[in-house]
Amino acid sequence: IFAEGQRKYMESLSAYARQFLDQMEKPNVEAIEGLPPTIAIEQRTGGHTPRSTVATTTEIYDYLRLLFARCGQPTCWHVDEPKGKTTDRSKGEVCGLPIKAASASQIVATLVETRAGKRAMICAPVVRSKKGFHRDALEAIQKQGFVRARVNGTIIDLREALKTGGDNPLKLGRYEMHDVEAVVDRVQIDEEGRQRLAESVETALKLADGNVVVLIEEGEGAAAQWREERYSEKFACSVHPECSLEELEPRLFSFNSPHGACPACAGLGRVSDLDERLVVPQPDKPLGEAIDPWRKNGPRMNMWYGRLLRKLATKFGLDLDIPYAKQPAKAKRHLMYGLTPEEEEKLGFSWEGVLPGLKRRYLETESNMVKERLTAYMSDAPCPTCNGARLKPAALAVRIRSGSLFLNIAEVCNLNVERAIGFFASLALDVERRAIAGPILKEVQARLGFLASVGLDYLSLDRTSSTLSGGEAQRIRLATQVGSGLVGVAYVLDEPTIGLHQRDNDRLVATLRHLSDIGNSVLVVEHDEDMIRASDWVVDVGPGPGRHGGRIIASGPPLEVAAHPTSLTGAYLSGRRTIEVPAARRPVDLTKGITIKGAKANNLKSIEVTVPINGFVCVTGVSGSGKSTLVNDILLNSAMVEIHEARIVAGAHDKITGLKTFDRVVDVDQSPIGRTPRSNPATYTGIFDEIRKIFAMTSESKIRGYEPGRFSFNVKGGRCEACQGQGLRRIEMHFLPDVFVVCDTCKGTRYNRETLEIKYKHKTIADVLDMIVDDAVQYFDSHPKIRRMLECMQEVGLGYIQLGQASTTLSGGEAQRIKLATELGTASNLSGIVSRTLYVLDEPTTGLHFDDVRKLIGVLAKLADAGHTLVVIEHNLDVIKCADWIIDLGPEGGDRGGRIVASGTPETIAAHATSYTGKYLKPLLAARRGVQVEEKPAPKRKARTTKV
Repeated sequence: IFAEGQRKYMESLSAYARQFLDQMEKPNVEAIEGLPPTIAIEQRTGGHTPRSTVATTTEIYDYLRLLFARCGQPTCWHVDEPKGKTTDRSKGEVCGLPIKAASASQIVATLVETRAGKRAMICAPVVRSKKGFHRDALEAIQKQGFVRARVNGTIIDLREALKTGGDNPLKLGRYEMHDVEAVVDRVQIDEEGRQRLAESVETALKLADGNVVVLIEEGEGAAAQWREERYSEKFACSVHPECSLEELEPRLFSFNSPHGACPACAGLGRVSDLDERLVVPQPDKPLGEAIDPWRKNGPRMNMWYGRLLRKLATKFGLDLDIPYAKQPAKAKRHLMYGLTPEEEEKLGFSWEGVLPGLKRRYLETESNMVKERLTAYMSDAPCPTCNGARLKPAALAVRIRSGSLFLNIAEVCNLNVERAIGFFASLALDVERRAIAGPILKEVQARLGFLASVGLDYLSLDRTSSTLSGGEAQRIRLATQVGSGLVGVAYVLDEPTIGLHQRDNDRLVATLRHLSDIGNSVLVVEHDEDMIRASDWVVDVGPGPGRHGGRIIASGPPLEVAAHPTSLTGAYLSGRRTIEVPAARRPVDLTKGITIKGAKANNLKSIEVTVPINGFVCVTGVSGSGKSTLVNDILLNSAMVEIHEARIVAGAHDKITGLKTFDRVVDVDQSPIGRTPRSNPATYTGIFDEIRKIFAMTSESKIRGYEPGRFSFNVKGGRCEACQGQGLRRIEMHFLPDVFVVCDTCKGTRYNRETLEIKYKHKTIADVLDMIVDDAVQYFDSHPKIRRMLECMQEVGLGYIQLGQASTTLSGGEAQRIKLATELGTASNLSGIVSRTLYVLDEPTTGLHFDDVRKLIGVLAKLADAGHTLVVIEHNLDVIKCADWIIDLGPEGGDRGGRIVASGTPETIAAHATSYTGKYLKPLLAARRGVQVEEKPAPKRKARTTKV
């Protein structure tokens, strides 16, 4: 529906415009009638660019830049001035006095007092960072009697430059930014020349609309250089006139513009540098073995580093046999960061430090291999210049007052949505600025309100989009659409409840209801029971998945679908089918559990958590309560470092114990199993290698001398070279969507004719790749290794998947279940003796129907029964009620979360008075015990006629 709606809109554009747009493939339908304009709010992450944030995605940041440019109060950012000090976290003591207009006499007085005896060049900036050739500006300067100009930092003679005809006498790039300044005068700064200096400054200010650039000569002779100082009649500190600003403009507050971005980090807020935690990944090891990059060199370098370490140990009084973590703090600092000149003089030798030495080697080496190896020991850290604020000091010195708060734009963006609403509601503005800020604040407050309405009030505005979950990113786009106020549109949403706690479902339903109430159609692909029951109309597709589905089973109001005799969805809605609560919980082991102490990453409040082993553990809590931080950033990363020696940094915590129990850790996330069409379920699970061996063992293959590699479509030999084993060819159509056509040579089979002549049980290798898992189980019945893996894929509900289906076409939930099936299919995983595994899963029910959730719970139970430990982040109540142990975080999201609300069995959580998870879990557990539970009232609906 969305593709056809978009295609029809695209056809309204000219053929010239359409060639620049990505167009969707024409859907394979005869006709779609009554189709309104369509907008898709898809389930995808926020992108990988670190420059995209919640504020920029919702356009809030654009309004904030305008607000600070028009209503902000500039303050002085001069450091270490004794008058009027305020404390700044990153720079210590700053002046902080309000910046006011600086007159010509003040500018002259400052230059005479602070730059006496220097030669100076007075310039008037007439063009500031603008594209074009600027011949008209140069001619205007010449007509006013000036003979020289400074263009992009180079002094030119206007008479010589303008002799050349044409629009571009200086050969400037038309689409590049240029600066043009008229050279007003060259002067000697002293009391005798004060009058001439004043006249020149006044002339420059008049010519450049109140701005002047003073170039101060530093050095002598050929080594002399000109240092630039800018002054303005409009904004300058009364104590430090050199701390001056040109007129406040929105671009000053943009971290994507060179006018506002911090020069040290280019507006990213973070820089990559060597990390002590990666250089010493296991501080419990003896010092002699702890420095990782010193251990992993050739034998000769290892000997050299060994002698150096022994020498340093003697100098610093270190014992190589004692663990690094237990060495004296001062000695460790000397070892890692080097000695100051005073310390070198005192100790009688020089030492640059492990980290500075590695950094020097990284910068000086020309070997890509060395650079790549040292990059593994680097991590992103907040920029030391801007302290992660992304902007220049001048931009951060502009503030707005609200109550007792006096914040710059970076500090405002550091607020979460809920606190930002309060900040903007109580701004302290005078009458003039209140009138200017009115329309800006209206837009900002509306967007903040929309974010709160979809349950995202815990997100901070500077949260990077790449760190958002798929559900969070989708709800941000939904909030943006709610604010647009469009009418007569069909909104298409793909599982908007992903990552949403049951408590917050009502707010999301109310938002979607609002969209439909104002005259839109809202189509939602969803498995959440509350969302289905709240809808006006349900279309149930089935009866099974894959080639077993594709038919409309039932269509009508939720109650009609629930009563439909053949609808699987209806059976779960009506209660004819249910996911049963386990009759008994597994006895989990808390005494040997994983204990995390002092977890304080992100919003966690230095909590202590014990995760029991040998069971199924669920981590629950409202959105933004800290679940992913605790499980993924701290537990998973710590386990990967300790068990697999991965070079990653775990989230901030004091200590973690109990990981030595495990032989390995497996992260079963929803990332794709492959990023190219050549990857498929058969290759990921490893059964394709076995299948190729079977074909290579046929009598015809042995006669021809074919090896298993002959049956690979990734290498030359057996594949079709016309399409290089793709089966399809892409034809570029310019202003029409690109067309993928089946390869004429191999007819889409991927292999050449000789390879396809080899058959096993009357089927070619191409026929096998076209099989679905259910058929392949019977076909490979006599091959236990392949059959076991295929049966595991059946167990997780993937019997409909084709063996050769491109991994790029699999959903996140399907990719996650393929990973689970691969784990199940490994024989050692089921014994619980050969290896004890820690499995970490993040919302595995994403994209799963009620019946698929039942199958998933069976798979998880099988792994837990085998003695492994599963830690699952989940909101689905059916999964939560089947867990052996629950750790519930909260009580709210963001700043008001990050604490342990309750931990224990599901029955313990259900009985907890303040647990939101327990509140919704209680009816499900009470139903098992036969207790009468008050049913949740049906959602209230306005009287309406639903058009079908």
